[in-house]
Amino acid sequence: MAHGTALQLLSLALALGPALGFYGGSLTFTPGNRFPDGSVEMHFYYRESSRGPCGSQVDWICESGSCGILTNTGPVVTDSAVENLWCQSEVHMATNVTNSGPFILSSSGCCWEDNVHGVGGWTLRTHVDAGRRSDTQSPNRSPVSAVIPNIRIPQNCFQSIKLLAHDPDDDVVRCRFNDANCTVCHQHQNIHLQEESCTLHRENALDVGVHVFELMLEDYAVSNITVTDASGVSSVNNALSDSNPTALSQVPLQFAVEILPPSQGCVPGVNKPSFLTPTPLHGDVHHAAVGEVHEITLRAQISDSSIYDFQVSGPSNMSKTLTSENNGVLVATLTWTPQETDLYRRVPVCFAADTLHSQSEMRCIVVAVAKARVLSGEAKVICEDNSISIVVSKATMDGIDQNWLQLRDPTCSLTSNETHIMGTMSLNTCGTTIDDTGDFIVFKNEINSFENQNAVITRRNQVKIGFSCQYPKMASVSNRYVNHKSDYIFTESSFGTFGYAFEVFTDSSFSSQVDPSLYPVQVQLMDQIYMGIEARTALPEVTLFVESCRATPEDNPFSAVFYDIIKDGCVVDDTLMVYPSASTKYEFQIQAFKFTGGFDEVYISCSVILCARDSLNSRCAQGCLGQAARRRRRDVSQETARHYITQGPLQVARQARNAASNDGGFLHMSTSTGVFAGLFVVSIAVLVGILVYNARRTRSIDRMRLLSTF
Repeated sequence: MAHGTALQLLSLALALGPALGFYGGSLTFTPGNRFPDGSVEMHFYYRESSRGPCGSQVDWICESGSCGILTNTGPVVTDSAVENLWCQSEVHMATNVTNSGPFILSSSGCCWEDNVHGVGGWTLRTHVDAGRRSDTQSPNRSPVSAVIPNIRIPQNCFQSIKLLAHDPDDDVVRCRFNDANCTVCHQHQNIHLQEESCTLHRENALDVGVHVFELMLEDYAVSNITVTDASGVSSVNNALSDSNPTALSQVPLQFAVEILPPSQGCVPGVNKPSFLTPTPLHGDVHHAAVGEVHEITLRAQISDSSIYDFQVSGPSNMSKTLTSENNGVLVATLTWTPQETDLYRRVPVCFAADTLHSQSEMRCIVVAVAKARVLSGEAKVICEDNSISIVVSKATMDGIDQNWLQLRDPTCSLTSNETHIMGTMSLNTCGTTIDDTGDFIVFKNEINSFENQNAVITRRNQVKIGFSCQYPKMASVSNRYVNHKSDYIFTESSFGTFGYAFEVFTDSSFSSQVDPSLYPVQVQLMDQIYMGIEARTALPEVTLFVESCRATPEDNPFSAVFYDIIKDGCVVDDTLMVYPSASTKYEFQIQAFKFTGGFDEVYISCSVILCARDSLNSRCAQGCLGQAARRRRRDVSQETARHYITQGPLQVARQARNAASNDGGFLHMSTSTGVFAGLFVVSIAVLVGILVYNARRTRSIDRMRLLSTF
């Protein structure tokens, strides 16, 4: 009997084996074929991380709605460590949805890896609506995200974790700790989740051990749309900007963060691995083609230890090859050949470099799979002190229309002549990104093609041309472009190459700007701040229009925390005073302030437009608009796109304070002490009055004596 019980316990342990040591899971979905009967094929990709034998035994069930019959492949190991320290597997599932209505898939189980908060069971849930969107004429595609199998951070080195939040339909993605349907999601008192950027910020120290994070990703349309099911019934999805926004879908993202004992230091490249070029930047989008090998190169370096591996979260048939270089550099080459089933997928790939006692930052990219490889023409890149120019030969890109090309920032367009396509941008505009490679600062951008989102077909080839400039660190390029914003440079077909200078000045003459080496600019509350914007263009008959200016506590004009100074061309702040100036200048002063909540820095971001001076229908001619709805479609020949320029930070100098009490920092005194203090102030005032009177009397006597000598 005892022997039988032992066998039963052993069988139970083996059955639960793969679920024990759960490190989290993520799921994304994308629509496939639409069949004549109106049904839609939906594909789901589930990645699961765990400690122990690798492989998922998760059973997904239809929690609500009509989910169809779910079929799935067996779990395929995507990455693993020796001795079963961690592993990750991927499962591909598919179903045909007949009525295209919303439905919910869910899965639950036990047990999380032993963790500091004692979280045991887990629940994964995804909300799907297979109806046709009015903007894309296709079913919605979910946000794309993933994490590496085992995130490890020394206790004294945890600052933030930026998660991947990519949306194939260009919707806005938000991350949440929980939602109305989630009753077991675990939250953290010492962690702040910035929902808009899907970034975890540490507010207080975390205990050593494993911490569980259970998040939900939601996507919101940028404008109001309808979603129509197979029976013709439509539902309205409100944009995120509305008071009652509606999420198009919800997908889970759950992971564990292992807080290690404190390390001797947290310096990238010294105490923890630092990525080197050509490692992709976080959020980059790569393009791959079905049946063709796609390679991703990762390079990392450390001096005080050695890198033994890269953790990778990728698709099921991606391979990894490691190569050692000199000076503590390890290289990983990721190789993946997309299959027909991967066509039109957006595949997340996350990675980090590992040492025994530390780990690099986690970066995640997206690989977009197309039918054929994108075109990449011959290009010449010109690197100036504060700008990048690219010239592409049309002869190498036969049939490509320049009007359907753009830089990373879609508001930045290109210009052309009979033989070449050209663009010029500053190092901090048009979506240019900064990559610290160790010895160099690299500025990267790309030219890519875009399509009409409402079009069902296209006859244009896909284009992608990446380009970059690198500068030695000894030139202090990093400080120059992180603290003080240099001139902004753009190129547009009707206006050529033009730029904006946005500066802080020392006084109301606007003749002397604050030296870039003095950034961040130190100010006191209530000080007058003098700022000026100047448009620089070879065109003589243009007008500068400042449509909006807002202050933010971070270098992001779209920060969730902001204060409007100018909005829709109308002055909002009461202390703002605009000075008369030339048509290509905008000079103003504003009283210094700071944000509540412990923020000490202020960035000023303005959206600016250049217009033909005599155009009566341009945005410049409209001036202040009380309602943004009155805006009209832009005439590209009469005005430029709206460009955002930023200057800062302005740093509010901390006030000297007396020793604070334990209740909020205010200094309290007794009634008798207050009376004594009041009498003391009065005595000082009387004494000062006597001194002033005697001084004036003495000056008067001296003056009479001086006059009597003439």
